[in-house]
Amino acid sequence: MTFVPAYPAFSILRAIVIPPYGGNTLWANTATAYENLPESLRKLADGLRAVHSNDYDYAALRPGALPEQLVRFREVFASTKFLTEHPVVRVHPETGERTLLLGNFVQRISGLTGADSRDLFALFQRHVERPENTVRWQWQVGDVAIWDNRATQHYGVDDSDDHDRKLRRVTIDGDVPVGVDGRSSVLLAPESVPDPAFGIASGASTTDAAADTAAGAADGAAAGAAVGAAVGAAETAAV
Repeated sequence: MTFVPAYPAFSILRAIVIPPYGGNTLWANTATAYENLPESLRKLADGLRAVHSNDYDYAALRPGALPEQLVRFREVFASTKFLTEHPVVRVHPETGERTLLLGNFVQRISGLTGADSRDLFALFQRHVERPENTVRWQWQVGDVAIWDNRATQHYGVDDSDDHDRKLRRVTIDGDVPVGVDGRSSVLLAPESVPDPAFGIASGASTTDAAADTAAGAADGAAAGAAVGAAVGAAETAAV
């Protein structure tokens, strides 16, 4: 959910009902993806920012979605249109690593024309999705996966036909990303993140929290990718 400034830091999934085939989850390690870029591309990415939004064509991304799923997406997921500008490369607030902040919510690369924006996004996203950066998890009932959204992308494969697939999710509040140049992510629309239906609004969306994140990122030491483990498997994640 990178269309808001402080998107979730961590997520946890527990498998309840698993189909007889399909339904795997892929994760990609966005720290490794950045690290393995040619130096010229790393320098280019360091200076880019991208606009993320939840206003995108869900039907194109999920061509097999049922009509009721499309209706629910519009009513719940896209009821408020968000636009947030993130750095394409964020500095991990705990490890100091640089990670590529991209994914399906990217609407455009800031300051570029449509064609150039799409081409540049595709270039970097391909590096994220390289098999060398990914792991595929075949779920068993009772499995638990924990991952760091600040250093991964993930994708649930929709290939189990009409079989039931049920997983329980817990998501941990995130922090506002900070780029290599020290600039934080910015909410472009609406004027502020609406209060949630229950609980309190994320404190990580505040200016003070963003400043704290920037200071922490500057102090962070570079390290190996901090990514989620799936059921104790110390493997990094995929898209």
